[in-house]
Amino acid sequence: MHDTTALLVELGAVILGLGLVGRFAGRIGLSPIPLYLLAGLAFGHGGLIPLKASEEFTMVGAEIGVILLLLLLGLEYSASELVTSLKTQYPSGAVDFVLNATPGAVAALMLGWGPVGAVALAGVTWISSSGVIAKVMTDLGRLGNRETPVILGVLVMEDLAMAIYLPLLTAMLAGVSLAGGSLALVIALGAVGFVLYLALRHGRLISRAVSSDNPEMLLLVVLGLTVLVAGVAQQLQVSAAVGAFLVGIALSGEVAEGARKLLTPLRDLFAAVFFVFFGLSTDPADIPPVLLPAALLAVVTTLTKIATGYYAARRAGIGSRGRWRAGGTLVARGEFSIVIAGLAVATEPRIGPIATAYVLILVILGPLTARWTQPLAAKIEARRGGGDGAGKSTGASAGEAVEPVAASAPERRRGAHDDLTPEPAGEKNE
Repeated sequence: MHDTTALLVELGAVILGLGLVGRFAGRIGLSPIPLYLLAGLAFGHGGLIPLKASEEFTMVGAEIGVILLLLLLGLEYSASELVTSLKTQYPSGAVDFVLNATPGAVAALMLGWGPVGAVALAGVTWISSSGVIAKVMTDLGRLGNRETPVILGVLVMEDLAMAIYLPLLTAMLAGVSLAGGSLALVIALGAVGFVLYLALRHGRLISRAVSSDNPEMLLLVVLGLTVLVAGVAQQLQVSAAVGAFLVGIALSGEVAEGARKLLTPLRDLFAAVFFVFFGLSTDPADIPPVLLPAALLAVVTTLTKIATGYYAARRAGIGSRGRWRAGGTLVARGEFSIVIAGLAVATEPRIGPIATAYVLILVILGPLTARWTQPLAAKIEARRGGGDGAGKSTGASAGEAVEPVAASAPERRRGAHDDLTPEPAGEKNE
């Protein structure tokens, strides 16, 4: 078969297969991410039918997928929201980092991976999945709950921290010296600060320069600018993903809204390709030996994420039931854990199998903990005779829509999180 013909056949089969498994995941109420990973494992090296003709295209598509994931993430926030989050949520963000990055770092050192592997696995266990969490809160009817701004605040802090973490990790993976790594971090911090300043002071001018009434022109300009900035950022060893994130932050208003609508389908396509590519690069035979450490790591970081959410909600003055719901909701890991592992796998190949198994476990466990953490905690408190009446609750999805805590977290302004804006609907404190 001709190379081009084989490429078209393989690509068509892969994309069609992704569409079918995505529909199946939606039918059973599951995130499609684990199914995409399993598809990659099935057709990668050591899988059932290795895909050779489309491997190079899939690699480029995976890079574009990471760039679009971070661009759309940046479009979700305004610069003022990020500044507000830094001012109000930094204690919760610090607790989140310490509790959830530490287990990954310790596990990597125990496995003998060294400092680079420790930093990479720390990121895998640290960052929650915004996409999975958004869907879970929608499905459980918790959009107006008092704890929702707290959950979003923690996610915002994680997303913003990625702009610092990714350049540091990229520099370490490139094997640069301490001075070189420090320089990359200084460049990243300077770039973030500069973009936030431009977005706050001159965001309208930037958006006006990019704006176009023609959707085709808007798509080409935004996509071209993002890929260009991502390439320059990668050349400076700041990370292409961070460059794309900063472009998203710099755009605002109608331009950001229009770009989001145009780019979301592309993001979904290439993000799916990215997850498949990660699975393709992982030998299925490497996963069984790491299932036990991945499961242990999943158990530990499930507990630490629950503790993170509980602390953040308690700090916002929310009652016991809301604290437990916040903790259980934050458990899911997903897209950015795989992005981090994908960056590190070339330098530390052993991170691929354990990250795949870890994400598979938690992307399935996350919706379950979101639903059942609070009822289980209520039963335990009831047996001990106590709490603040939490034992009366028998379901995890009781709306308890209440007036949100003022300034407890910036609300997501667009995209998949538009429907997560809390709505005042009561006076309860939980």
